[in-house]
Amino acid sequence: MPTASDPLRSARVPASRTAPPGAVRVPGPRGRLLPSVPTARPRPFWPLLLPVLVLLAALTRIPSFRRPLWNPDEGFLATQARMLADGGVLYDTVVDRKPPLLPWLYQGAFAVFGDGSLWPLKAAAVLAVAATAALLASTARRRWGERAGWIAGVLFVPASIGLNPEDAQAANFEVFMLPFTAAAVWCADRRRWRAAGLAVAGAFLVKQTGGAVLLPAVFLLWRAVPPGVRRRVALARLGACFLLPVAVVAVVTDWRGFLFWTVTGSGSYASFTGSELHVLGRGLLNTAILAAGCAGLLAPLAAVVHARMPGRDRVLTADLWVWLAASAAAVLSGFHFFGHYYLQLVPPLALLGAGALHLLPAGWLPRSALCCVLSCTVFLGWSAVAGSAGLDHARRVADAARRYAGPQEKVLFWGMHPESYWFADRAPASRYLTAGLLTNFSGGRDGHRVGQRYGVAGSWPVFRAELDEDPPKVIVDDSRGKPYAPSRMPSLRYVLASHYERVERVDGAVVYVRTEG
Repeated sequence: MPTASDPLRSARVPASRTAPPGAVRVPGPRGRLLPSVPTARPRPFWPLLLPVLVLLAALTRIPSFRRPLWNPDEGFLATQARMLADGGVLYDTVVDRKPPLLPWLYQGAFAVFGDGSLWPLKAAAVLAVAATAALLASTARRRWGERAGWIAGVLFVPASIGLNPEDAQAANFEVFMLPFTAAAVWCADRRRWRAAGLAVAGAFLVKQTGGAVLLPAVFLLWRAVPPGVRRRVALARLGACFLLPVAVVAVVTDWRGFLFWTVTGSGSYASFTGSELHVLGRGLLNTAILAAGCAGLLAPLAAVVHARMPGRDRVLTADLWVWLAASAAAVLSGFHFFGHYYLQLVPPLALLGAGALHLLPAGWLPRSALCCVLSCTVFLGWSAVAGSAGLDHARRVADAARRYAGPQEKVLFWGMHPESYWFADRAPASRYLTAGLLTNFSGGRDGHRVGQRYGVAGSWPVFRAELDEDPPKVIVDDSRGKPYAPSRMPSLRYVLASHYERVERVDGAVVYVRTEG
């Protein structure tokens, strides 16, 4: 016989017409109806979480708006965008080792808002961080519930600035790559293989190492789709949707140039030879900085791994570890270990940390949240007091070049600060915006593999032709004792000795002006 607690009978009891919304009347002893008992309404998830994520992203990236730019990558992109707007051709008269999506984004922002400020790109970076957090929250919610969704999304945002401010606050390649990587895993987790392939393509077209997210996507496919025709079809869909956009972009730009500059032409740059100790030291330092920035995620993860908690393998699943390992391999590629490379590790760490907190007792969450708040405060404070010596130097050098070159005259900055072109508002005399492309100098090499013969293949004949056909009015030697000084570059040394005279020294840089005749 059904009892008063029988769920079927209870479901048939009508609610009182006078009861407040969400309240029901339940049967009591002998079938009498008890007073209405209000039931808890589920809180809306996205209407609450999305504004929080956008607000957090905006607050943590306030320092990015305090300076015109934070690192040379932004200056390189801004100068590229101006060159493209003036009719330059990507991978021909405008070159870099990166894919084209971000230069196009800069160009589009300049076309709409003007090219005198990077604030539209900084605002777009805020949205990119918020979008990444939302995708991580959705993935965690699907796997472990709404609480885990909040944890993954909210804790990702402060962790995303846990690096040197020059790396964390810049509107650079990595920050715009992250939404695509998170989207690729989000789609693969839902067996949307075409969309996952498109997301991997987007990540690759922002920066080549973004393509590493293909590995966890394929792993999820392999686990989800049974062997046979269905798996082959799913793999074909994923692969085609990854390769097709990349092929279209290659054809739209210039497939030979695209292939050379993004894949085959960086052998010397990716070599580990030269300044091994310096590079290893940088890698260890930036690893330690990231660990401090992600301490609120790493502590619970370490606790779960060390304790071997029951159910650990069902929550901290293999695909998340594969994603982390693929991202670590992407950071290692190139053997340079710049701080902004490490941003690629933060999304998988956010999901792993959220999964660990899902397994741990509730008391772990406030401690992890407090740890994230404290580390975020430290890194925001670092951003507030960080020096601006490089930025100030680039401005002074740009002012000197502008004094000697008119608005329609070209200049050449022989150094590693392409932002000087943007500050000077003068057209570059060469498609090679840094001496690094011509000499293989890149952040710390001691000279062992720096020189004309180590530059990008075929670059010096093109460079000399540019200087002969349309010589710059001003050349600024900004090497300042570095191993790429003109005295070590025979071609440039000849040009300066034959056609230029030294007019002044500015902050260690030497300014040369072309002589008549």
